[in-house]
Amino acid sequence: MTAPLHDTGAAETAAVDVAAGVPAKAIEGRSPWRIAWIRLKRDKVALAGGVVVLLLILVAIFAPLIVSLLGHPPNDYHEDQIDALFGTPKGSWGGMNSDFLFGVEPVNGRDVFSRVVYGARVSLLVAFLSAVVAVLIGTVVGIVAGYFGGWVDAVISRIMDLLLAFPQLLFIIALVSVVPNSLWGLSGSGVRMAVLIAVIGFFGWPYVGRIVRGQTLSLREREYVEAARSLGAGRTYILFRELLPNLVAPITVYATLMIPTNVLTEAALSFLGAGVKPPTSSWGQMLSKAVTTYESDPTFMVIPGLAIFVTVLAFNLFGDGVRDALDPKGSR
Repeated sequence: MTAPLHDTGAAETAAVDVAAGVPAKAIEGRSPWRIAWIRLKRDKVALAGGVVVLLLILVAIFAPLIVSLLGHPPNDYHEDQIDALFGTPKGSWGGMNSDFLFGVEPVNGRDVFSRVVYGARVSLLVAFLSAVVAVLIGTVVGIVAGYFGGWVDAVISRIMDLLLAFPQLLFIIALVSVVPNSLWGLSGSGVRMAVLIAVIGFFGWPYVGRIVRGQTLSLREREYVEAARSLGAGRTYILFRELLPNLVAPITVYATLMIPTNVLTEAALSFLGAGVKPPTSSWGQMLSKAVTTYESDPTFMVIPGLAIFVTVLAFNLFGDGVRDALDPKGSR
């Protein structure tokens, strides 16, 4: 029996090795995830974005240690660094020096470096957890809608259309204004962050749900699903043991692209005053304060703006690379 066409080269190489007295190398199979990792390693831009993402995560995790080594407590005032007459930082570039790496805030003199580092913790925590909420809800609802079809699919699809048309920002602003100061054992900024995570995740799941539903509609007619059904497998088994593993790739791609959107949403809400409460640091909150002082101290606006820009760009580049690695047919 002749070897398949795609194995001809390997067979000839093995024959030559045996003829030369060299033991032939065993043909090693590669899993789809390993193949995706090989593709991802070839994309240097995506890898650079992934490195920046990893650094941002480490900065958020080790924020107290970093601040203790390179900065000052984020809520300490340093009035000696502020010009008493104009309320602006002493020195050039917003008061940057060896003691204050990113300068100080106008008027109160708080360390900008420390507040940017702690702001990364808030932004990434809200972005990651809200993405987790959206992915969990969207995956379950989307796979149920796509598999069962009929009236179940129709009802779920209309709910998704309704949520996609709902003004998310206005709803969050209205909700934050009526939320009590203590809720679910949390208080202050903890309540605000919990509300942001819940609401952003709740309004984000329809995007995931639509993708999962579309993929499920095509996968439910595959041979392996029919085989499992003919062997007596239940619906729960088919949904979560047959269909779900084949949906991991699109779900992973969309989750990586959802996180930067959530970072921007959190920054926008903090800018509008609906984010975490002062004195908790947030990039959007810093931009909001910089609006009144950007003419005298533009550095205070540029630094948190760059932090948001770099974070979103890194996640988008990494997400694009993951998408191309997992879906080579849709590569750029």
